[in-house]
Amino acid sequence: MGGSRVLLALLLCLSAGSFLVRGEDPYFFYTWNVTYGTISPLGVPQQGILINGEFPGPRINCSSNNNIVINVFNNLDEPLLFTWNGIQQRKNSWQDGLPGTNCPIQPGTNFTYRFQVKDQIGTYFYFPSLGMQRAAGGIGGLRVNSRLLIPVPFDDPEDDYTVLIGDWYKKSHTVLKKKLDSGHSIGRPDGVQINGKSEDKDEPLFTMKPGLTYRYRICNVGIKSSLNFRIQGHTMKLVELEGSHTVQNVYDSLDVHLGQCYSVLVTANQDPKDYYMVASTRFLKQVYTAKRIIRYTNGKGPASPELPEPPSGWIWSLNQFRSFRWNLTASAARPNPQGSYHYGFINITRTIKIVNSASTVDGKLRYAINGVSHTDPTTPKLAEYFGVVDKVFKYNTMVDDPPPESAEKIVITPNVLNITFRTFVEIILRIMRRASIIDSTYIYSMEPGRWNPDKRKNYNLLDAVSRNTIQVYPGSWTAILLTFDNAGLWNLRSETWERNYLGQQLYISVLSPARSLRDEYNIPDVAELCGIVKGLPKPQPYTI
Repeated sequence: MGGSRVLLALLLCLSAGSFLVRGEDPYFFYTWNVTYGTISPLGVPQQGILINGEFPGPRINCSSNNNIVINVFNNLDEPLLFTWNGIQQRKNSWQDGLPGTNCPIQPGTNFTYRFQVKDQIGTYFYFPSLGMQRAAGGIGGLRVNSRLLIPVPFDDPEDDYTVLIGDWYKKSHTVLKKKLDSGHSIGRPDGVQINGKSEDKDEPLFTMKPGLTYRYRICNVGIKSSLNFRIQGHTMKLVELEGSHTVQNVYDSLDVHLGQCYSVLVTANQDPKDYYMVASTRFLKQVYTAKRIIRYTNGKGPASPELPEPPSGWIWSLNQFRSFRWNLTASAARPNPQGSYHYGFINITRTIKIVNSASTVDGKLRYAINGVSHTDPTTPKLAEYFGVVDKVFKYNTMVDDPPPESAEKIVITPNVLNITFRTFVEIILRIMRRASIIDSTYIYSMEPGRWNPDKRKNYNLLDAVSRNTIQVYPGSWTAILLTFDNAGLWNLRSETWERNYLGQQLYISVLSPARSLRDEYNIPDVAELCGIVKGLPKPQPYTI
């Protein structure tokens, strides 16, 4: 398969919403009507998923500590969930919008998400998380601005633009799902889109006034391909990535891997005319490209047909990643510098080595982590809360240090790790291809070759960036630190969505022994119950 050598990225409302001031942090209310509709990202009409008739969906624009309330009406003919990529959901995995934490919103029904962007800033996005729905749309930007009292390390831009880039398939999400269910890969994408289109005929996507500076928030919302982003004739100053203010280096282009987001400043300091913003695939034999127009307001000419060339090879991409550094003097979401949290002095309590594999089970393609290919049972979070785990899944079917033979033999079963509350875990990723990390993570190091304990001598223990999605390059490893101070059930997954769908993900259970509201919220009153817990009385609620 093209692109199969660059493996996994791990994780972890309406444009006009109502706003209400209470005695607590502000609330924003949204209503989403989710339907099918005709879209043409690659110039060919096809069925897509729309939110309030829009693709991409409405942008959520909020500030640190705001409360977000989104009432989702599912008018599709299939179940639906939305997840909020990078939002930490403090004490509240009930709102994470994944099959492990939420029962699906059934057709013809609605569900209201209620969550707080607690102590976060940054650039994120949301998407539908069930099956292959992400390949059909339902995707939108989610920005968390700094509170007015907390300064940011750059002047306010003239405007703030969201740029959602991603690969795209002409086949519908249901056809792609059937192909995976039959045991085959979905193959290469058919093209690339930027904010729902692959190119403009004449009208610009964005405009800029000469001499002024603009913020562009760029997210790769695709399902299979890393992309390179660049703007014809302009440089980009990196200022933030997924909630971390960075040292402000200047780049001609940026590699944006699946699930990743960047904020850059671009100054309109060139001749007044049109310019192309360009997104093209990386690490594929055939390069697919999308281009959209940026127009100077006093522009007098079309964009040049000569597009800036993309970089080649993954070593260039690795070296670019190494240039990203945390801005230790910038304020965080709270009134303290980012560098005041000294992650480099934390004692590690556990090391987990993550190795991906692919094989066939009963003649069908499956992907796995440490030999375990995840399958979704009745919502694991509900099973924990109702005390019926033994009837749904077993903890720790995956080992921390997999033997070589685990890559050859795959077991299909729910993959749920139990990790002790308030501990710090080192995770070593080996060729897991664009993996998505739960909550925030510090990226110690990323190097070619094999990891061994001596590699810890080369870890960046001072100014490594904290982000929620990280890539792993072929023949290489990435070391990260995860802090498990957030009780709940959290998803660690491949952002390469066919791999995710076919088992390359797991859930991490972080249980507070106190069963206290200080650590985790109760199940919402409106939460849908499904599977084995449907009809059961709710357990005693947590108390202070």
